[in-house]
Amino acid sequence: MCGIYLTNIPFEKNTIEEKLDSISYRGPDYTGIENIKNLTFGHLRLAILDLDPRSNQPMTYDGLTIVFNGEIYNYKEIKRELLELGYEFKTESDTEVLLIGYKHWGKSILDKANGMFAFSIYNVETNKLFSARDRLGQKPFYYSWNGKEIEICSQLKPLLRGKKINKDAVSIFLDCMFVPSPYTIVEEVFKLPPGNYMELDFNTNELLIEEYWNLKKVEIQDISYEEAKNKLHELLCDAVKIRLQSDVPIGSFLSGGIDSALISSIASKVSDKKINTFSIGFNESKFDESKIAEKYAEIITSNHKTTICKPDDFLDLIPKLVEVYDEPFADSSALPSLLLNKVTKQYVTVALSGDGGDESFIGYGHFDSLVKNKRIMDLPYWFRRLVVASGVLKVFKMDSHRIINALNTKTRNDFIENIFSRKGMLLKNKNQTWMKYYQGYKYWSNIFLQKAADLNIKLWLENDSNVKVDRASMAYSVEVRSPFLDYRIVEFARILPMHFKYESGRQKRILRDILKDYIPESVFNQPKRGFAVPIEKWMRKELKEEFLKALNDEFLNSVPNLNVKKFKTMLDEHMNHNIDHTANIWKLYVLSKWYVEFNSINELK
Repeated sequence: MCGIYLTNIPFEKNTIEEKLDSISYRGPDYTGIENIKNLTFGHLRLAILDLDPRSNQPMTYDGLTIVFNGEIYNYKEIKRELLELGYEFKTESDTEVLLIGYKHWGKSILDKANGMFAFSIYNVETNKLFSARDRLGQKPFYYSWNGKEIEICSQLKPLLRGKKINKDAVSIFLDCMFVPSPYTIVEEVFKLPPGNYMELDFNTNELLIEEYWNLKKVEIQDISYEEAKNKLHELLCDAVKIRLQSDVPIGSFLSGGIDSALISSIASKVSDKKINTFSIGFNESKFDESKIAEKYAEIITSNHKTTICKPDDFLDLIPKLVEVYDEPFADSSALPSLLLNKVTKQYVTVALSGDGGDESFIGYGHFDSLVKNKRIMDLPYWFRRLVVASGVLKVFKMDSHRIINALNTKTRNDFIENIFSRKGMLLKNKNQTWMKYYQGYKYWSNIFLQKAADLNIKLWLENDSNVKVDRASMAYSVEVRSPFLDYRIVEFARILPMHFKYESGRQKRILRDILKDYIPESVFNQPKRGFAVPIEKWMRKELKEEFLKALNDEFLNSVPNLNVKKFKTMLDEHMNHNIDHTANIWKLYVLSKWYVEFNSINELK
């Protein structure tokens, strides 16, 4: 887990050093800068495998030079194949395996590599650059290309100089609380989409971006439930085992949920050492899962550490949030994630997590809501609109957000999209053209829940969950590995009959039945809380003054396309009338902090 940088712009060395220093937390163990032809390579190393300096980057082999961020979990398997082909190795690193693998197979190395990665390889003989990003977008890849000049980096901050704010991206952020790929919050800088590679020919200045992996049309497998459970268990054990490869201390995040409990349980079983587990708790019982996590830890006999998050911790982490996330990012669970990694770093450098289980195995609350409101969606649209207009919902106290949404939404696909987008709720001019990059979910499956799960994977997982995990962990130089994001598990989950995953309201059925092999069902059968923060309460009490100060008229009037009047009504309703507008207020608050950090207010007027 590292930070990469590459450019053909002739910056002075001190400028390159400043750029790398701005994200030095990604790789505190070694900073490498090297010039080859007209290219400058920069690398920040967080040493995990082969701690010897021989594995520092940039690394060169037979005319190829690489800068690489991430891990190739099956590198030993690939290395054995290359050894049989006659290649020799000088290190024990996965970097060298990736580099020599590219030498032999070219872009086909991507089909072999199982991991999380973002890398660039330059061929000095052909004067071409090959770059790629992992299948599910666990590792970030930013680039700027104007037809002559290229800049590539693991984070946006080193690429910000001289760039203007992308006003359309601000509107997208206000819609869905992050900036989805290929967009970034600034103009002329983009994210390479997951499962894509990029080839740049410096001889012709032609840039090509191609897809090498994506979700496919679902073909349900004819398999018994027991066979599926055993196969999935086997895949999970292997995914955990290959992610335990490390030359530094390793642990596991453990919440009160099914996913982290299963990953930690498997890790405890397959590891030859007693594992360390870590969790975050809150004084508010509605959000606190620490007691359940501690019970799990007792059962699997891990060394466990619980840290309680308080409002002061929350406030203290705001500057860190703005510093390391680069773009506005309004998932409030980023804050306990930062705190969790801060604590974890005191004990280990690598941690397993349960991220990805909810997407593949139908675990989020919104999946349940889709099922419950499906019958409403089946009613003719004209009739549903008539019901809303009649006012009958208020009479029978049925005016919940999800019911209103189901009645007002024309199609099932729109209903699914509304889970992830506010559809211009805060905007003066509504524009959903950015969703054109995420329409595949409509064609991969005819199953309502699978459609939602696929959009969850393609839109939310990459742009929210993976961003949260990467930045929060890298902020404290921790590498987080997520077995559920092994592409083999994602692919396998999608071909299983839906009732294996969701049956009669029982979410993640198959994972629960596997977990019973490790932890009694009476212990883990608890209501899902999620990794949430009690911001709604804190906004009205301990942090009220802080929020009102940040959300002042000068700031609000500077935000392009914001319906200021509507937002101020929401703010008043939340603070003074006990109506919950937490999500929208938090988005604007995060944006205000981002403006201040990057001196952007005047640019956006």
